Amino acid sequence: MQYWLLKSEPDVWSIDQQKKAGEKGAPWDGVRNYQAAKNLKTMKKGDQCFFYHSNIGKEIVGIVEVVKEHYIDKTDKSGRFVAVTVKFLKRLDNPVSLEQIKKNKDLSHLSLIKQSRLSVMPIDSKSWKILNKMSKY
Repeated sequence: MQYWLLKSEPDVWSIDQQKKAGEKGAPWDGVRNYQAAKNLKTMKKGDQCFFYHSNIGKEIVGIVEVVKEHYIDKTDKSGRFVAVTVKFLKRLDNPVSLEQIKKNKDLSHLSLIKQSRLSVMPIDSKSWKILNKMSKY
């Protein structure tokens, strides 16, 4: 299994909307960055992703799971970009803020810090464990 972080502006698509989508999940679409699109193409069914509220909040708020691997993004008229379908798994006990993440030297390598505009990024298993642990406090 691989781990990821997906960013969404909560006024566009929030963790609450994701939860309401239910078991069938919802498409993670609208990604127009080539590196982020490449990451979507790498995702496999069963991979887990942190759900990050960007712009408003700037924090990891929950976890979703990939339920359908990449397919052509219906919102892209050019047909070049892809989407995946993800379903809500859980809300974190306590959101993990970008500020907290930046303070942890073991997370300084994350794309969330180094490439702040990237909307879909891999998370290594060690960092996944650290971030989950941070959400317990």
